[in-house]
Amino acid sequence: MVWDLAVVGAGPAGATAALAAMRANPEAHVLLLDRAEFPRDKACGDGIAVHVADQLHALGAPQVLAGAPPVTGLRLTTPGGITAAGRPRRANHVVPRAEFDARLVAAAVDAGAQLRTAKVRTLTSDGARVVLDDRHSARVVVAADGANSTVRRLLGLPANQGAHLGIAVRGYAPGDPGAVEQRIDMVADGWPAYAWDFPTGTGLRNVGVGVARDRLRGGKTALHQRLLTLYPEVDAASLRAHHLPFSSSRPQPAHGRVLLAGDAASLINPLSGEGIYYAVVSGRLAGEAAIRRPDTAGAAYRRALQAMLGRHFAHTTTLARVIRHRPLVEAAVTVAAKRRAAYDELVEIALGQGLLHVGTLAQVLAAYRPERRWERIRAR
Repeated sequence: MVWDLAVVGAGPAGATAALAAMRANPEAHVLLLDRAEFPRDKACGDGIAVHVADQLHALGAPQVLAGAPPVTGLRLTTPGGITAAGRPRRANHVVPRAEFDARLVAAAVDAGAQLRTAKVRTLTSDGARVVLDDRHSARVVVAADGANSTVRRLLGLPANQGAHLGIAVRGYAPGDPGAVEQRIDMVADGWPAYAWDFPTGTGLRNVGVGVARDRLRGGKTALHQRLLTLYPEVDAASLRAHHLPFSSSRPQPAHGRVLLAGDAASLINPLSGEGIYYAVVSGRLAGEAAIRRPDTAGAAYRRALQAMLGRHFAHTTTLARVIRHRPLVEAAVTVAAKRRAAYDELVEIALGQGLLHVGTLAQVLAAYRPERRWERIRAR
């Protein structure tokens, strides 16, 4: 048979694409392929922004977050010791990916998508359909197979490199089941780099470190050691490393009848490493375009993605260059620590669709005094 949509990869982007397609047309024939069986572990910070909850509600799948305790606090600390802390306007969640992904896949299957275990190795197209492994034929394919996407490689698209690629390692450590604050500590070593400590509400914390690939010396082993040094209580067996293809260098999101979503489309926030929100948004837009406009799905998807995230990505791409100059980041967090509106802006830029507004930029520049700031940092 010819599927209306075949989705490669059943992570957040792929499962959402399948779910959105079935919501757009409950009679559609949607195939969801993944090489793993669910539930399965996935290296991630496990942070689920409130914006993800909005998308799940719109897709009729609020049960994906059922029972997940809200995380109401967020604390950001610079290498110079400046801290901006507060309660975001709406609570976020922290849900282990083994659980989150399995629930999202279940929602897609319950809606009518067909889930099969397979590893895609070949892709061909005759202009009217796409064929995967000489076996699965579809009118549209969504490539949602992650940072090391096979489909992206089969399309001849290069992987992210250098400053446009991050690498992170996460692990699980004992924690207070009542903790409700996420912590992000910027790290001077390998700047820009950061460490995180996110409570899951289950007596475990998701802890990790991330750095731009061009600033890492010593490879994955050095990154593991950095995590173990910062969080010696972490369970070493739980360590998992993963690549973060930043949105500062994105391929075209559509190639003929093949649409790229999530990490496969390099939709990772270069400021925070956030990726699940962009995966869910891009998956939804790709699934809807595939079903509603199969013959022009690529153009429809590009327009929708640009309208939803284009300005945001332009701002984060610019800021990705700015944050390499550490005093400016110190100044930005100083302003956020004193001004609630700036704190909210910083959170939105890191987790959702936020923009840096002129007023906040002016305040950051006013707080930016390189000589004095470096003197204070060195004195600590």
